[in-house]
Amino acid sequence: MSVDPNPRPDEVPASTSPVPPPTQSDPSAGEPRAAVADQPTHKSILREYAEAIIIAMLLAFAIRVFVVQAFKIPSGSMIPTLLVGDHILVSKLSYGLQWPTDCKFQPGFPPVTCYSSRTLIPFGSIQRGDIIVFRFPEDEDKDFIKRVIGLPGDTIQVRNKVVHINGTPFDDHAFTQHTDPPIHDGHISPRDNFGPVTVPEDAYFVMGDNRDHSLDSRFWGYVRTEKVRGKAFRIYWSWSGQGSWTEWVRWERLGKAIQ
Repeated sequence: MSVDPNPRPDEVPASTSPVPPPTQSDPSAGEPRAAVADQPTHKSILREYAEAIIIAMLLAFAIRVFVVQAFKIPSGSMIPTLLVGDHILVSKLSYGLQWPTDCKFQPGFPPVTCYSSRTLIPFGSIQRGDIIVFRFPEDEDKDFIKRVIGLPGDTIQVRNKVVHINGTPFDDHAFTQHTDPPIHDGHISPRDNFGPVTVPEDAYFVMGDNRDHSLDSRFWGYVRTEKVRGKAFRIYWSWSGQGSWTEWVRWERLGKAIQ
């Protein structure tokens, strides 16, 4: 710190006379005084907690949007691959780094709902047999999960419950089931007899593995690429809640890969 060599008239220069020694009446005089440490205030503690909570929420939101998201299976349309009560993980990076678009702000968590996305950096493409989560075309506030059957340009037809791709029967016995033997006429229901149709560009034809009990592309059309939210890859929890309490958790399904 600089010192002014020419003090102003209204300033009183410091005295150079010796300081008198402490007197007997003030025993504390001359003793060093301890510095009092600043104590954290109640307000600063609350601010620290608030900052930690906000950072954690932002991190969780970023992971949910760009990396991985958890979903619960509420219906039986994907039996036997996925059961009601399965909790699954869906990778947002399986097909590339996605940037959310068509977003809407709302109170609560997450604070933003995005109905579409575009690929910034592609890592791969959607393949036949992939199990994907997407925005339901007839109500985009709902998420659906199905298996990809038809790729862009494919011709899809269902004849007497048998799926044909480009005129060839598709072997799907390893992951599908049919529980309703009667065959419906195509003029009454597209469930068992459908098409042929050609899948448009940037779209996919999807079906549930539980063929007789699945609301899928046979009924409402195609899934657009920008509506795909990710690829299901792992079951991390499975809860049946039925039977004896020892059977409520399906322990054998925990950590199972989704194929």
